[in-house]
Amino acid sequence: MLTVQMNDTAAALLHSWPGLASTQPPQGLTAALRDLAVNGITLHGDAVVLTDTARHLRDTGPGGFVDLTAWECSVNSFHLEDFVPVTVEVLDDGEPVIAEADQGLLLAQGLALALHLCRLGRSVEPPLRIRCIVSASTTNGTFRFHRVRAGRQAHHPDLDGYTLEKMIVIDTGSPSS
Repeated sequence: MLTVQMNDTAAALLHSWPGLASTQPPQGLTAALRDLAVNGITLHGDAVVLTDTARHLRDTGPGGFVDLTAWECSVNSFHLEDFVPVTVEVLDDGEPVIAEADQGLLLAQGLALALHLCRLGRSVEPPLRIRCIVSASTTNGTFRFHRVRAGRQAHHPDLDGYTLEKMIVIDTGSPSS
């Protein structure tokens, strides 16, 4: 079982896309995002990471991080606009600006990637509980994921409290569900 939660601004933007299925953006996952996840996910110690990332890691955190969840979010975090073809205008002051429609594309692509990674986590034995966090704003889109651990999360539970970002949180259900 997958649980998808969105704040109101993300839901309004994604529901405005005609023909958007809840699991796939209209044009499919970009080649760059497919390439990023082509080798799947793996455990690195007690942390879940992209398999290609694990090849470059020496140690499993948390090191200077609060806990392993924070370490995972750092290792498993990237800007969606680096993998999704959107227009990022740069203002005279150097601040990037992403139009609302392109923010919707970043969210849809992030949602599709999250659902893919969650399915991968549930397909291994024993199943991995994974949480993916996707956000988009006028300046960037981010994607990060971590294992679900009791008492640990890398986001505020009230997604509507994120007033400057459109937020989506995707969780796998408990391994027994």
